[in-house]
Amino acid sequence: MIEIPESTCLSKQLNEILNEKTVVEAISMKNPHRFAFTHGDPTAYPELLIGKRFRVAEGHGSWIVMDFGDVELMVSEGTRLFYSSEFTELPSKHQLLIKFDDNSYLSASIQLYGGLICAVKEDYDEEYYRNSLEKPFVLDDAFDENYFRSLLTEGNRKKSAKAFLATEQRFPGLGNGVLQDILFNAGIHPKTIMGNLAEKQIEGVFRAIKATISEMIALGGRDTERNLFGAKGGYVTKMSKHTVGEPCPVCGNPIEKAHYMGGSVYFCRTCQPLSK
Repeated sequence: MIEIPESTCLSKQLNEILNEKTVVEAISMKNPHRFAFTHGDPTAYPELLIGKRFRVAEGHGSWIVMDFGDVELMVSEGTRLFYSSEFTELPSKHQLLIKFDDNSYLSASIQLYGGLICAVKEDYDEEYYRNSLEKPFVLDDAFDENYFRSLLTEGNRKKSAKAFLATEQRFPGLGNGVLQDILFNAGIHPKTIMGNLAEKQIEGVFRAIKATISEMIALGGRDTERNLFGAKGGYVTKMSKHTVGEPCPVCGNPIEKAHYMGGSVYFCRTCQPLSK
């Protein structure tokens, strides 16, 4: 899934690779997907894109926004982007395929579900997307400890650490994948109620958000996700589906998995004791 590290790293790749390239052909919804979240008529996306020149890509939370002049192409969540100079290397199934004037290609394929939006600028104003644009990026100065603590309202103090960090768009792009290592680095169990944390623990969560996401971005994203060329990110996750049953990197006890809030959480029972 696209979370903060991926939207940031993929946007950087797009800017390096697509610089000033012009769309000459496009195919949309060759393989319709039930959980492709689109805007308007997705079969009309080629008409919007052909003849447009790529300008810049920006990551906003779980969104990647590509600027094509008066048109924007936006992808999110489980939409996988793949770039190739060879048509034969492209995924066999895709919901959008773009050909550029140098005979290179960019495809977008929905995995379980994902956003794939092409629209005239300022014509798309969905709340989830708008929050990603308007709320502070976690590595910016505006996202400081005072801002973080301001979100710990009385109601949010009743939520678990996972619910606080990964739901209701409090931290756009910080999802169930990224939060696992954040909470491990902070020594907090995902089910711990935020109101049960000491002040130093709250400060620790804030610092872990900054440090963990910075490292993920510096290393090109997580090893559970892939870049534009299909390569895994260089950040080796500590708590993920790849590490269940493996020894904890700190204490050596086995890493555990549990189902929680409609998904999975990964943790070390020793390093992340459940606060009650």
